[in-house]
Amino acid sequence: MSKNEPPNGPNARLTLLTLARDLGVSRATVSNAYNRPDQLSAALRARILARADELGFAGPDPMARGLRRGRVGAVGVLVDEGLSHAFSDPTTVLFLDGLARELQSDGLGLLLHAGRAQGDAPRSIRDAAVDAWVVQSLPDGHPAVAAVQSRGRPIVVLDQPALPGVPLVGIDDEGGATAAIRHLLELGHRRLAVLSTPLRADGRQGRADLRRQEDATYPVMRRRLAGAAAAAAEGGVPWSQVPVVEAAANDADAGARALTELLTGPGTPTAVFACSDQLALGALRAARGAGVRVPGELSVVGFDDSPSARYADPPLTTVGQPLRERGQAVGALVRALLRGEEVTGPALAPVGLVVRGSTGPAPAPVGRGSHGT
Repeated sequence: MSKNEPPNGPNARLTLLTLARDLGVSRATVSNAYNRPDQLSAALRARILARADELGFAGPDPMARGLRRGRVGAVGVLVDEGLSHAFSDPTTVLFLDGLARELQSDGLGLLLHAGRAQGDAPRSIRDAAVDAWVVQSLPDGHPAVAAVQSRGRPIVVLDQPALPGVPLVGIDDEGGATAAIRHLLELGHRRLAVLSTPLRADGRQGRADLRRQEDATYPVMRRRLAGAAAAAAEGGVPWSQVPVVEAAANDADAGARALTELLTGPGTPTAVFACSDQLALGALRAARGAGVRVPGELSVVGFDDSPSARYADPPLTTVGQPLRERGQAVGALVRALLRGEEVTGPALAPVGLVVRGSTGPAPAPVGRGSHGT
């Protein structure tokens, strides 16, 4: 056997035990060289590490070490859409940043799983080596959420769905939507429309009737539509006369398609409330492409106050929420659960309207629309 050949042959798997036999010491002695160096003399530890380096042994398997301790040092994050969306959607990026900042205090990392992943997502969740789970905004009854619950690990939910005995970090969705519609009404708008993020996880794009709205499996959208409907009714605009266009995804392309449908259909609105900034940014793009002036002919309000909102053309009026701070709040709950503490979800975080250049007074009527002048 050559000097650099593993003790049991060239194809042998190197372990603490084989390294110990090669050196003529106990397995515990080799383990101490990596995990408890104060238990060995400097010379003995140097000899062990030098021989390990010669053989190409990187040290004990951290996964196995974690399992022996009952921890693996990772928190699973179940996101609704594909993993690429988690890195491209500005609101999700800020949430994950806040979550990671909080978890790194305890040396914890993140392991992302997509609820809409191709293949057997529930099985991959059941096989994931994690200490806890964060469920980030999935619909009611989703099989991936059931798979997370079956693991018996601590869980914290962001926004939705509400799970028995599981802390949830949410915001005042209904109040935010109410503020958005009231703002448009105060500007004199009566021909209103709403762009919604998906109501169900079925990829549908187009106008959503009242039944579709009521049957939404995303509680956040039910709350935002309820808040918008209440404010419209206060202003004398029947909700049945407010078109709601559902986007197939929460992205700018879907938002642009949704606004285009409104601009080409009957009763063109003078004001649009988009239930996310991404949809609102797409609406601004579609309006610009159609030669519709914002806010001269069309006012647009978003929801989130993502970083891109203030740099839009024109800058976007939107409902602001504490995106990074909410990630930190979720992380703090995860840390507390892993310490064995009993926790409850915090009160709903407040939101507030941020008025910028995308909203203005309703244009002078040129004729009767489908729901008002």
